Amino acid sequence: MSSYEVVIIGAGPAGLFAALKLADSGVGRVLLVEQGPALEERRRDQPGGLLCGWGGAGAFSDGKLILSPEVGGFLNELLPLEDLSTLIQEVDGIYQQLGAPSELYGGDPDTLELLKTEARHSGMIFIPTHLRHIGTENCQKILQRLRGDLVGRVEVRTQCRAHCILAKDATVNGVALENGEQVEARYVIAAPGRAGAAWIREEARRLAIPSVPSPVDIGVRVEVPAPVLSPLTAVAYEAKLIYYSRTFDDKVRTFCMTPYGEVVLEDVDGLITVNGHSYASRKTENSNFAILVSSTFTEPFDDPISYGQYIARLANLLGKGALVQRLGDLQAGRRTTAARLERCLTRPTLKSATPGDLSFVLPYRYLKDILEMLEALETLVPGINSLHTLLYGVEVKFYSQRLKLSPELETPIGNLFVIGDGAGITRGLIQASASGLIAARTIIRGR
Repeated sequence: MSSYEVVIIGAGPAGLFAALKLADSGVGRVLLVEQGPALEERRRDQPGGLLCGWGGAGAFSDGKLILSPEVGGFLNELLPLEDLSTLIQEVDGIYQQLGAPSELYGGDPDTLELLKTEARHSGMIFIPTHLRHIGTENCQKILQRLRGDLVGRVEVRTQCRAHCILAKDATVNGVALENGEQVEARYVIAAPGRAGAAWIREEARRLAIPSVPSPVDIGVRVEVPAPVLSPLTAVAYEAKLIYYSRTFDDKVRTFCMTPYGEVVLEDVDGLITVNGHSYASRKTENSNFAILVSSTFTEPFDDPISYGQYIARLANLLGKGALVQRLGDLQAGRRTTAARLERCLTRPTLKSATPGDLSFVLPYRYLKDILEMLEALETLVPGINSLHTLLYGVEVKFYSQRLKLSPELETPIGNLFVIGDGAGITRGLIQASASGLIAARTIIRGR
Protein backbone atom coordinates (compact mmCIF):
# COMPACT_ATOMS: atom_id res chain seq x y z
CA MET A 1 0.00 0.00 0.00
CA SER A 2 1.40 3.40 -1.02
CA SER A 3 1.73 6.04 1.67
CA TYR A 4 1.61 9.83 1.28
CA GLU A 5 1.47 12.84 3.54
CA VAL A 6 -1.39 14.36 1.51
CA VAL A 7 -3.71 13.02 -1.17
CA ILE A 8 -5.61 15.59 -3.25
CA ILE A 9 -8.70 14.45 -5.16
CA GLY A 10 -9.32 16.61 -8.24
CA ALA A 11 -7.06 18.73 -10.45
CA GLY A 12 -9.30 21.75 -10.85
CA PRO A 13 -8.26 25.21 -9.60
CA ALA A 14 -8.89 24.30 -5.95
CA GLY A 15 -6.85 21.11 -6.02
CA LEU A 16 -4.05 22.62 -8.12
CA PHE A 17 -3.57 25.63 -5.85
CA ALA A 18 -3.53 23.35 -2.82
CA ALA A 19 -0.88 21.21 -4.54
CA LEU A 20 1.18 24.27 -5.46
CA LYS A 21 1.17 25.59 -1.89
CA LEU A 22 2.04 22.19 -0.42
CA ALA A 23 4.85 21.70 -2.94
CA ASP A 24 6.32 25.10 -2.08
CA SER A 25 6.32 24.21 1.62
CA GLY A 26 7.97 20.80 1.17
CA VAL A 27 5.49 18.97 3.40
CA GLY A 28 6.39 15.50 2.13
CA ARG A 29 4.93 13.17 -0.47
CA VAL A 30 1.84 14.59 -2.16
CA LEU A 31 -0.38 12.64 -4.57
CA LEU A 32 -2.85 14.37 -6.86
CA VAL A 33 -5.46 12.14 -8.53
CA GLU A 34 -7.76 13.32 -11.33
CA GLN A 35 -10.52 11.24 -12.89
CA GLY A 36 -10.21 12.96 -16.28
CA PRO A 37 -7.39 13.10 -18.84
CA ALA A 38 -4.17 15.10 -18.87
CA LEU A 39 -4.33 18.65 -20.21
CA GLU A 40 -3.03 17.84 -23.71
CA GLU A 41 -5.57 15.00 -24.03
CA ARG A 42 -8.62 17.03 -23.08
CA ARG A 43 -11.28 17.62 -25.75
CA ARG A 44 -14.21 19.90 -25.09
CA ASP A 45 -16.42 18.01 -27.56
CA GLN A 46 -16.09 14.68 -25.74
CA PRO A 47 -18.61 13.57 -23.07
CA GLY A 48 -17.58 15.26 -19.85
CA GLY A 49 -14.71 16.97 -21.65
CA LEU A 50 -15.60 20.49 -20.53
CA LEU A 51 -15.52 19.72 -16.82
CA CYS A 52 -13.27 16.70 -16.25
CA GLY A 53 -9.50 16.57 -16.54
CA TRP A 54 -6.47 18.66 -15.65
CA GLY A 55 -7.69 22.19 -14.92
CA GLY A 56 -11.29 21.17 -14.23
CA ALA A 57 -14.06 23.44 -15.47
CA GLY A 58 -11.56 26.29 -15.67
CA ALA A 59 -9.65 24.78 -18.59
CA PHE A 60 -12.31 25.70 -21.15
CA SER A 61 -13.90 28.63 -19.31
CA ASP A 62 -13.43 32.18 -20.49
CA GLY A 63 -11.10 32.72 -17.55
CA LYS A 64 -12.71 35.48 -15.52
CA LEU A 65 -10.83 36.19 -12.31
CA ILE A 66 -13.39 37.92 -10.07
CA LEU A 67 -11.48 39.91 -7.45
CA SER A 68 -14.44 41.11 -5.39
CA PRO A 69 -14.79 39.02 -2.20
CA GLU A 70 -18.59 39.23 -2.21
CA VAL A 71 -18.82 37.46 -5.59
CA GLY A 72 -17.85 33.96 -6.68
CA GLY A 73 -18.64 31.93 -3.60
CA PHE A 74 -19.36 31.92 0.11
CA LEU A 75 -15.91 32.11 1.66
CA ASN A 76 -16.95 35.50 3.07
CA GLU A 77 -19.28 33.57 5.40
CA LEU A 78 -16.32 31.62 6.82
CA LEU A 79 -13.58 34.24 6.84
CA PRO A 80 -13.41 37.89 7.88
CA LEU A 81 -13.78 40.07 4.80
CA GLU A 82 -10.35 41.62 5.30
CA ASP A 83 -8.67 38.19 5.47
CA LEU A 84 -10.52 37.02 2.36
CA SER A 85 -9.54 40.17 0.45
CA THR A 86 -5.88 39.58 1.33
CA LEU A 87 -6.15 35.95 0.24
CA ILE A 88 -7.75 36.96 -3.08
CA GLN A 89 -4.88 39.37 -3.73
CA GLU A 90 -2.42 36.52 -3.15
CA VAL A 91 -4.30 34.24 -5.56
CA ASP A 92 -4.48 37.04 -8.13
CA GLY A 93 -0.73 37.52 -7.83
CA ILE A 94 -0.11 33.83 -8.52
CA TYR A 95 -2.33 33.94 -11.61
CA GLN A 96 -0.42 36.97 -12.89
CA GLN A 97 2.88 35.15 -12.35
CA LEU A 98 1.43 32.30 -14.41
CA GLY A 99 0.53 34.67 -17.24
CA ALA A 100 -2.81 36.31 -16.45
CA PRO A 101 -3.07 39.80 -18.01
CA SER A 102 -2.39 42.90 -15.96
CA GLU A 103 -5.44 44.75 -17.32
CA LEU A 104 -8.19 45.13 -14.73
CA TYR A 105 -11.87 45.64 -15.62
CA GLY A 106 -14.52 47.17 -13.42
CA GLY A 107 -15.00 50.80 -14.38
CA ASP A 108 -14.34 54.01 -12.51
CA PRO A 109 -16.21 54.58 -9.20
CA ASP A 110 -18.38 57.45 -10.48
CA THR A 111 -19.62 55.49 -13.49
CA LEU A 112 -20.29 52.41 -11.37
CA GLU A 113 -22.24 54.48 -8.86
CA LEU A 114 -24.38 55.88 -11.69
CA LEU A 115 -25.03 52.36 -13.00
CA LYS A 116 -25.94 51.24 -9.51
CA THR A 117 -28.51 54.06 -9.26
CA GLU A 118 -29.97 53.32 -12.71
CA ALA A 119 -30.27 49.62 -11.84
CA ARG A 120 -32.11 50.47 -8.64
CA HIS A 121 -34.58 52.60 -10.61
CA SER A 122 -35.13 49.57 -12.85
CA GLY A 123 -35.91 47.36 -9.85
CA MET A 124 -32.54 45.59 -9.75
CA ILE A 125 -29.42 45.50 -7.61
CA PHE A 126 -26.11 46.08 -9.37
CA ILE A 127 -23.04 44.49 -7.72
CA PRO A 128 -19.79 46.16 -8.84
CA THR A 129 -16.95 43.74 -9.50
CA HIS A 130 -13.32 43.98 -10.50
CA LEU A 131 -11.91 41.24 -12.68
CA ARG A 132 -9.21 40.11 -15.05
CA HIS A 133 -10.13 38.34 -18.25
CA ILE A 134 -7.75 35.58 -19.30
CA GLY A 135 -9.70 34.41 -22.36
CA THR A 136 -10.65 30.85 -23.22
CA GLU A 137 -7.68 30.37 -25.54
CA ASN A 138 -5.22 31.40 -22.79
CA CYS A 139 -6.54 29.31 -19.90
CA GLN A 140 -4.66 26.21 -21.01
CA LYS A 141 -1.40 28.16 -21.30
CA ILE A 142 -1.68 29.13 -17.64
CA LEU A 143 -2.53 25.56 -16.68
CA GLN A 144 0.50 24.31 -18.60
CA ARG A 145 2.75 26.64 -16.62
CA LEU A 146 1.15 25.54 -13.38
CA ARG A 147 1.71 21.90 -14.30
CA GLY A 148 5.34 22.70 -15.02
CA ASP A 149 5.68 24.18 -11.52
CA LEU A 150 4.49 20.89 -10.02
CA VAL A 151 6.69 18.53 -12.05
CA GLY A 152 9.01 16.57 -9.79
CA ARG A 153 7.37 17.92 -6.65
CA VAL A 154 3.89 16.36 -6.72
CA GLU A 155 2.97 12.93 -8.03
CA VAL A 156 0.11 13.30 -10.51
CA ARG A 157 -2.16 10.53 -11.77
CA THR A 158 -4.72 11.40 -14.41
CA GLN A 159 -7.47 9.03 -15.57
CA CYS A 160 -7.46 7.90 -11.94
CA ARG A 161 -10.80 8.04 -10.16
CA ALA A 162 -11.18 8.06 -6.39
CA HIS A 163 -13.70 5.47 -5.27
CA CYS A 164 -14.12 6.51 -1.65
CA ILE A 165 -12.46 8.30 1.25
CA LEU A 166 -11.12 6.08 4.01
CA ALA A 167 -11.54 7.04 7.67
CA LYS A 168 -11.18 5.39 11.06
CA ASP A 169 -12.13 6.71 14.48
CA ALA A 170 -13.40 9.97 12.98
CA THR A 171 -10.03 10.65 11.30
CA VAL A 172 -9.15 10.28 7.64
CA ASN A 173 -6.48 7.73 6.77
CA GLY A 174 -6.49 7.47 3.00
CA VAL A 175 -8.32 7.03 -0.26
CA ALA A 176 -9.52 3.93 -2.10
CA LEU A 177 -9.06 4.26 -5.86
CA GLU A 178 -11.42 2.78 -8.41
CA ASN A 179 -8.66 0.47 -9.70
CA GLY A 180 -8.73 -1.31 -6.35
CA GLU A 181 -5.63 0.33 -4.87
CA GLN A 182 -5.79 1.76 -1.37
CA VAL A 183 -3.58 4.76 -0.65
CA GLU A 184 -2.66 5.76 2.89
CA ALA A 185 -2.54 9.45 3.74
CA ARG A 186 -2.28 11.57 6.83
CA TYR A 187 -4.36 14.29 5.16
CA VAL A 188 -6.92 14.19 2.34
CA ILE A 189 -8.10 17.23 0.39
CA ALA A 190 -11.23 16.53 -1.66
CA ALA A 191 -11.62 19.00 -4.53
CA PRO A 192 -13.97 17.14 -6.90
CA GLY A 193 -15.39 20.24 -8.60
CA ARG A 194 -18.77 20.49 -10.30
CA ALA A 195 -18.30 17.19 -12.10
CA GLY A 196 -17.90 15.46 -8.74
CA ALA A 197 -20.88 17.08 -7.01
CA ALA A 198 -22.91 13.87 -6.86
CA TRP A 199 -19.89 11.83 -5.69
CA ILE A 200 -19.02 14.12 -2.79
CA ARG A 201 -22.68 14.29 -1.79
CA GLU A 202 -22.78 10.51 -1.42
CA GLU A 203 -19.43 10.45 0.38
CA ALA A 204 -20.69 13.05 2.84
CA ARG A 205 -23.74 10.93 3.56
CA ARG A 206 -21.65 7.80 4.02
CA LEU A 207 -19.22 9.55 6.36
CA ALA A 208 -22.06 11.30 8.23
CA ILE A 209 -20.74 14.77 7.42
CA PRO A 210 -23.62 17.21 7.98
CA SER A 211 -24.72 19.27 5.00
CA VAL A 212 -27.53 21.44 3.75
CA PRO A 213 -28.88 21.50 0.20
CA SER A 214 -27.54 24.34 -1.92
CA PRO A 215 -29.86 26.28 -4.22
CA VAL A 216 -30.12 25.01 -7.76
CA ASP A 217 -29.79 27.68 -10.46
CA ILE A 218 -31.86 27.06 -13.59
CA GLY A 219 -32.43 29.38 -16.51
CA VAL A 220 -31.46 30.35 -20.03
CA ARG A 221 -28.53 31.91 -21.87
CA VAL A 222 -29.46 35.18 -23.53
CA GLU A 223 -27.74 36.25 -26.77
CA VAL A 224 -27.97 39.70 -28.37
CA PRO A 225 -25.92 41.79 -30.79
CA ALA A 226 -22.93 43.14 -28.85
CA PRO A 227 -23.94 46.84 -29.19
CA VAL A 228 -27.18 46.11 -27.32
CA LEU A 229 -25.30 44.98 -24.23
CA SER A 230 -22.42 47.45 -24.53
CA PRO A 231 -23.92 49.99 -22.06
CA LEU A 232 -23.17 47.35 -19.41
CA THR A 233 -20.10 45.57 -20.76
CA ALA A 234 -18.27 48.77 -21.68
CA VAL A 235 -18.57 49.95 -18.09
CA ALA A 236 -18.28 46.79 -16.03
CA TYR A 237 -17.33 44.04 -18.53
CA GLU A 238 -19.33 41.58 -16.40
CA ALA A 239 -22.42 43.26 -14.94
CA LYS A 240 -23.86 41.28 -12.05
CA LEU A 241 -27.49 42.19 -11.51
CA ILE A 242 -30.00 40.75 -9.06
CA TYR A 243 -33.77 40.99 -9.46
CA TYR A 244 -36.56 39.78 -7.17
CA SER A 245 -39.57 38.79 -9.23
CA ARG A 246 -42.90 40.53 -8.69
CA THR A 247 -44.95 37.37 -9.03
CA PHE A 248 -42.98 34.88 -6.94
CA ASP A 249 -40.38 37.01 -5.12
CA ASP A 250 -37.72 34.62 -6.47
CA LYS A 251 -34.09 35.67 -6.68
CA VAL A 252 -33.14 36.04 -10.35
CA ARG A 253 -29.64 37.04 -11.44
CA THR A 254 -27.38 37.57 -14.38
CA PHE A 255 -24.37 35.30 -14.61
CA CYS A 256 -21.23 34.89 -16.72
CA MET A 257 -21.53 37.82 -19.12
CA THR A 258 -19.33 37.22 -22.16
CA PRO A 259 -18.86 40.33 -24.33
CA TYR A 260 -18.30 39.50 -28.01
CA GLY A 261 -18.38 35.82 -27.06
CA GLU A 262 -20.17 32.68 -28.12
CA VAL A 263 -22.69 30.27 -26.68
CA VAL A 264 -21.29 26.77 -26.15
CA LEU A 265 -22.46 23.35 -25.06
CA GLU A 266 -21.48 21.56 -21.87
CA ASP A 267 -21.66 17.77 -21.71
CA VAL A 268 -21.67 16.28 -18.22
CA ASP A 269 -22.08 12.51 -18.33
CA GLY A 270 -24.25 12.81 -21.43
CA LEU A 271 -26.34 15.69 -20.06
CA ILE A 272 -26.24 18.68 -22.41
CA THR A 273 -26.52 22.23 -21.04
CA VAL A 274 -25.42 25.62 -22.37
CA ASN A 275 -22.80 28.12 -21.26
CA GLY A 276 -20.89 31.09 -22.68
CA HIS A 277 -17.24 31.74 -23.54
CA SER A 278 -15.30 34.76 -24.70
CA TYR A 279 -11.79 35.05 -26.09
CA ALA A 280 -8.99 37.54 -25.59
CA SER A 281 -7.81 37.55 -29.20
CA ARG A 282 -11.00 37.29 -31.27
CA LYS A 283 -14.55 38.58 -31.12
CA THR A 284 -17.95 37.59 -32.45
CA GLU A 285 -20.71 40.06 -33.29
CA ASN A 286 -22.73 39.03 -30.24
CA SER A 287 -22.61 39.10 -26.45
CA ASN A 288 -24.34 36.64 -24.15
CA PHE A 289 -25.11 36.04 -20.52
CA ALA A 290 -27.24 33.76 -18.37
CA ILE A 291 -30.40 34.61 -16.46
CA LEU A 292 -30.68 32.13 -13.61
CA VAL A 293 -33.41 31.53 -11.05
CA SER A 294 -32.25 30.29 -7.67
CA SER A 295 -34.48 27.75 -5.92
CA THR A 296 -33.96 26.26 -2.47
CA PHE A 297 -35.96 23.16 -1.65
CA THR A 298 -37.02 22.09 1.83
CA GLU A 299 -38.47 18.88 3.28
CA PRO A 300 -39.32 16.35 2.08
CA PHE A 301 -37.33 17.00 -1.11
CA ASP A 302 -33.60 17.48 -0.60
CA ASP A 303 -32.02 16.69 -3.96
CA PRO A 304 -31.75 19.89 -6.05
CA ILE A 305 -29.08 18.32 -8.27
CA SER A 306 -31.52 15.67 -9.49
CA TYR A 307 -34.16 18.32 -10.11
CA GLY A 308 -31.78 20.35 -12.26
CA GLN A 309 -30.77 17.22 -14.15
CA TYR A 310 -34.43 16.43 -14.82
CA ILE A 311 -35.02 19.87 -16.38
CA ALA A 312 -31.89 19.52 -18.53
CA ARG A 313 -32.90 16.03 -19.69
CA LEU A 314 -36.29 17.38 -20.76
CA ALA A 315 -34.58 19.98 -22.95
CA ASN A 316 -32.31 17.28 -24.37
CA LEU A 317 -35.33 15.11 -25.12
CA LEU A 318 -37.14 17.82 -27.07
CA GLY A 319 -34.11 19.34 -28.78
CA LYS A 320 -31.78 16.34 -28.97
CA GLY A 321 -29.35 18.68 -27.23
CA ALA A 322 -29.86 22.39 -26.60
CA LEU A 323 -32.90 24.43 -27.64
CA VAL A 324 -32.91 27.98 -29.02
CA GLN A 325 -35.94 30.28 -29.20
CA ARG A 326 -36.53 33.86 -30.22
CA LEU A 327 -37.82 35.88 -27.28
CA GLY A 328 -40.65 37.23 -29.43
CA ASP A 329 -41.82 33.71 -30.20
CA LEU A 330 -41.78 32.77 -26.51
CA GLN A 331 -43.77 35.89 -25.64
CA ALA A 332 -46.29 35.08 -28.43
CA GLY A 333 -46.73 31.49 -27.26
CA ARG A 334 -45.31 29.83 -30.36
CA ARG A 335 -42.26 27.73 -31.07
CA THR A 336 -39.32 28.99 -33.04
CA THR A 337 -38.95 27.17 -36.33
CA ALA A 338 -35.91 27.04 -38.59
CA ALA A 339 -37.64 29.55 -40.88
CA ARG A 340 -38.35 31.98 -38.03
CA LEU A 341 -34.79 31.64 -36.77
CA GLU A 342 -33.51 32.44 -40.25
CA ARG A 343 -35.39 35.77 -40.08
CA CYS A 344 -33.88 36.63 -36.70
CA LEU A 345 -31.62 39.70 -36.71
CA THR A 346 -29.44 38.09 -34.03
CA ARG A 347 -27.42 35.36 -35.71
CA PRO A 348 -26.87 32.44 -33.33
CA THR A 349 -23.28 31.60 -32.41
CA LEU A 350 -24.32 28.09 -31.32
CA LYS A 351 -25.22 26.58 -34.68
CA SER A 352 -26.13 23.14 -33.33
CA ALA A 353 -28.98 24.34 -31.10
CA THR A 354 -32.41 23.13 -32.21
CA PRO A 355 -35.15 25.74 -32.79
CA GLY A 356 -37.97 24.96 -30.38
CA ASP A 357 -40.18 26.08 -27.51
CA LEU A 358 -38.72 26.54 -24.05
CA SER A 359 -42.19 26.68 -22.50
CA PHE A 360 -42.31 22.88 -22.90
CA VAL A 361 -39.17 22.63 -20.74
CA LEU A 362 -39.09 25.32 -18.10
CA PRO A 363 -41.84 25.46 -15.47
CA TYR A 364 -44.13 28.51 -15.57
CA ARG A 365 -42.48 29.91 -12.46
CA TYR A 366 -39.05 30.02 -14.10
CA LEU A 367 -40.38 31.44 -17.37
CA LYS A 368 -42.28 34.17 -15.54
CA ASP A 369 -39.21 35.11 -13.51
CA ILE A 370 -36.99 35.26 -16.62
CA LEU A 371 -39.48 37.31 -18.65
CA GLU A 372 -39.91 39.75 -15.77
CA MET A 373 -36.16 40.29 -15.48
CA LEU A 374 -35.85 40.90 -19.23
CA GLU A 375 -38.54 43.58 -18.88
CA ALA A 376 -36.59 45.17 -16.04
CA LEU A 377 -33.36 44.99 -18.06
CA GLU A 378 -35.05 46.78 -20.97
CA THR A 379 -35.18 50.02 -18.99
CA LEU A 380 -31.45 49.72 -18.28
CA VAL A 381 -30.36 48.25 -21.63
CA PRO A 382 -32.83 49.24 -24.38
CA GLY A 383 -33.22 46.57 -27.04
CA ILE A 384 -32.65 43.53 -24.88
CA ASN A 385 -36.36 42.70 -24.52
CA SER A 386 -36.66 42.36 -28.29
CA LEU A 387 -38.30 39.89 -30.67
CA HIS A 388 -34.80 39.13 -31.98
CA THR A 389 -33.18 38.29 -28.63
CA LEU A 390 -32.21 34.61 -28.54
CA LEU A 391 -32.76 32.34 -25.56
CA TYR A 392 -30.88 29.04 -25.29
CA GLY A 393 -31.90 26.34 -22.88
CA VAL A 394 -31.24 25.18 -20.54
CA GLU A 395 -28.45 26.52 -18.38
CA VAL A 396 -28.16 24.74 -15.06
CA LYS A 397 -25.56 25.28 -12.36
CA PHE A 398 -25.08 22.21 -10.20
CA TYR A 399 -23.63 22.99 -6.81
CA SER A 400 -22.78 20.45 -4.17
CA GLN A 401 -24.62 20.46 -0.92
CA ARG A 402 -22.82 22.81 1.42
CA LEU A 403 -20.92 20.66 3.87
CA LYS A 404 -20.39 21.56 7.50
CA LEU A 405 -16.84 22.92 7.46
CA SER A 406 -14.58 24.83 9.80
CA PRO A 407 -13.15 28.19 8.70
CA GLU A 408 -10.12 26.10 7.64
CA LEU A 409 -12.45 24.02 5.40
CA GLU A 410 -11.92 20.90 7.52
CA THR A 411 -14.82 18.49 7.98
CA PRO A 412 -15.81 16.84 11.28
CA ILE A 413 -13.67 13.94 10.03
CA GLY A 414 -10.23 14.94 11.26
CA ASN A 415 -7.65 15.88 8.59
CA LEU A 416 -10.25 15.69 5.80
CA PHE A 417 -10.72 18.95 3.89
CA VAL A 418 -13.31 19.59 1.18
CA ILE A 419 -12.67 22.60 -1.04
CA GLY A 420 -13.77 24.39 -4.19
CA ASP A 421 -17.06 24.05 -5.99
CA GLY A 422 -17.30 20.46 -4.75
CA ALA A 423 -17.77 21.70 -1.20
CA GLY A 424 -20.59 23.99 -2.28
CA ILE A 425 -18.68 27.03 -1.02
CA THR A 426 -17.12 28.46 -4.21
CA ARG A 427 -18.46 29.33 -7.65
CA GLY A 428 -15.53 30.75 -9.53
CA LEU A 429 -11.83 30.48 -10.30
CA ILE A 430 -10.57 32.91 -7.67
CA GLN A 431 -12.46 31.63 -4.64
CA ALA A 432 -11.92 28.01 -5.68
CA SER A 433 -8.18 28.66 -5.89
CA ALA A 434 -8.27 30.52 -2.57
CA SER A 435 -9.94 27.55 -0.88
CA GLY A 436 -7.00 25.39 -1.97
CA LEU A 437 -4.59 27.77 -0.25
CA ILE A 438 -6.68 27.74 2.94
CA ALA A 439 -6.60 23.94 3.24
CA ALA A 440 -2.90 23.70 2.35
CA ARG A 441 -1.92 26.34 4.91
CA THR A 442 -3.85 24.53 7.62
CA ILE A 443 -2.01 21.31 6.84
CA ILE A 444 1.35 23.08 6.81
CA ARG A 445 0.67 24.67 10.21
CA GLY A 446 -0.60 21.41 11.71
CA ARG A 447 2.39 19.24 10.86
